[in-house]
Amino acid sequence: MTDVTEKSPLSRLAQAIASPWRAAQLLTAAKSFEANPFIGSERLNRRGLHAARVSLAHAMAARRRRRLAHLVSPEDRAAYARDGFVMRPDFLPPDRFTRLVSELRAWRGDALEAMQGDTRHRKMALDPQALAAVPTLRAVIASPAWRGLIRYVGSLDSDPQVLLQTLVRPGGETSSDPQTRLHADTFHPTAKAWLFLTDVAEDAGPFSYAPGSHQLTPARLDWERRMSFTARAASDSDTREGSFRVAPAELAAMGFGPARLFPVKANTLLVADTFGFHARGPSLRPSMRVEIFALGRRDPFRPWPGLDPLTTPMLGAASRASWRLAAALRRGRKSKLRHAVSPFDPA
Repeated sequence: MTDVTEKSPLSRLAQAIASPWRAAQLLTAAKSFEANPFIGSERLNRRGLHAARVSLAHAMAARRRRRLAHLVSPEDRAAYARDGFVMRPDFLPPDRFTRLVSELRAWRGDALEAMQGDTRHRKMALDPQALAAVPTLRAVIASPAWRGLIRYVGSLDSDPQVLLQTLVRPGGETSSDPQTRLHADTFHPTAKAWLFLTDVAEDAGPFSYAPGSHQLTPARLDWERRMSFTARAASDSDTREGSFRVAPAELAAMGFGPARLFPVKANTLLVADTFGFHARGPSLRPSMRVEIFALGRRDPFRPWPGLDPLTTPMLGAASRASWRLAAALRRGRKSKLRHAVSPFDPA
């Protein structure tokens, strides 16, 4: 596929006007091979553009992470370096976890629901009113244990986006959910965290992860380079958007072992670097998974780990407003906004 197609004069003018902005996005978290002609350029990527972005982002993340080492224990640092994730069963004292679940079951709020293939995905934003109604949750996400791990794995000293998340799956041997295919979220280290509020059995849609696949080995970098040549023309939209899918044979060729399933008990915290290959595991029977979910994805080229201005309270309010606007715009299409919902309500 060539990088230049026949366009009208008006379209070419618009492209020329947008070019400086799109070029500037090379030094941001922008990842779409389809939307950005520089990121998606086969010619530039054959000359090393994508590989250079990946290498630079990982070098800067390692540097920032060294400055955050004091936030976690030596055992957690070793686990992350080896596996790409840290898992803590019995994260909260039993009485505090019981109180957290009880408060969440009593609380009702707005939920954005969408279908991802055959999986119903429910997200609930946590605004000040929600946190006031669920004080144990507010204390959990403000705790050093929660904040420190997410900051260290994500290599940035900034607050993650935190949501309540519910996954409802019909069960069966196959699934149309695109998240069940092993993939990397983006080209740079990114922290995701799950505090599971329900037990997750091995046959009921557990998280899966290929241990060690967060490491930027020479084989992984070469795979990234080769993927970038054709990502813009890929048959699946996720790869075109920069979330590369990987086959088990490719995983093995890079020297990584198979993905591991994570059946867990409620009150388990899992924090993972989702540059590593991961997926939703199989759900062979109808299942519902409820969790506190956090995403720490910021500027990968920042030279220091310092606080992110986008996490200030004023801009936090703007972020919540934009979430509600997005929900309203999506209503009646792929997503819908529901009111007075519990994260534990069935689909």
